[in-house]
Amino acid sequence: MIYIGLTGWGDHYSLYPAQIKPKDKLSEYSSHFPVVEVDASFYAVQPERNAAKWAADTPGNFRFVVKAYQGMTGHERKEIPFESKKEMFEAFKQSLRPYQQAGKLAMVLFQFPPWFDCRKENVTYLRYCKQMMGDIPVALEFRHQSWFHRRYRESTLSFMKEEGWIHAIADEPQNGDGSIPIVPEVTHPDVTLVRMHGRNYHGWVKPNSKDTNWREVRYLYNYNEQELLEWKHRIEELSKFSKDVVVLFNNNSGGDAADNAKQFQKLLGIEYEGLSSKQLGLF
Repeated sequence: MIYIGLTGWGDHYSLYPAQIKPKDKLSEYSSHFPVVEVDASFYAVQPERNAAKWAADTPGNFRFVVKAYQGMTGHERKEIPFESKKEMFEAFKQSLRPYQQAGKLAMVLFQFPPWFDCRKENVTYLRYCKQMMGDIPVALEFRHQSWFHRRYRESTLSFMKEEGWIHAIADEPQNGDGSIPIVPEVTHPDVTLVRMHGRNYHGWVKPNSKDTNWREVRYLYNYNEQELLEWKHRIEELSKFSKDVVVLFNNNSGGDAADNAKQFQKLLGIEYEGLSSKQLGLF
């Protein structure tokens, strides 16, 4: 099955009536899409009550892609609120239990930072992460192109297959070492993840100037039909080798993600069943 959704559910204003309360957004979101990426988990390990509420707010066949906590991926290089890495991983796994109990955890996404390059100590750390996560499905997204350099590409893909990592395929601007090329390869027979970051070449790299709010413009991009058609063919090919394919649109700096996701769903001819039927009133 092909699952199409968005990263987060708070900012996609075109999906919601003007009077909607924040606590009702996920329920309304799940009337549009069958999957979502949880971004809050990247900034802090979430209390179980949050996951329990989110699981309860969505229909039975809804799925969550939960982003790994930044301390686990090395984004947070300052002091973390845990005594050890083991404690950090255990706390994070505990936060996943409501999703698991509801049968709604699609995977955990480990997105590593641009400085996490292809070298022995980082490969060792990937093995550690996989070991700590046990049988929880985990996806891997790189942000340093060395992993897919001509010299290492096949070794990287073989490593992911052997270790049981789900490939998180990225569509993003090709602007320096912090850009990953499109590598449409399946590494896990059960599921493949595709993340659509947009192609804002000039906004992708953090500028030296402090005048620009870089994070607000980095994902400013609206995919055109030809670009989506290119991905239609890729997704159809990936589906031959992967039971499920999850496609998440992350190009929301200008609010384009939701419209592109719906356009892509139409191009693929998909009509989802079992979406939330909740209708919000005026008050």
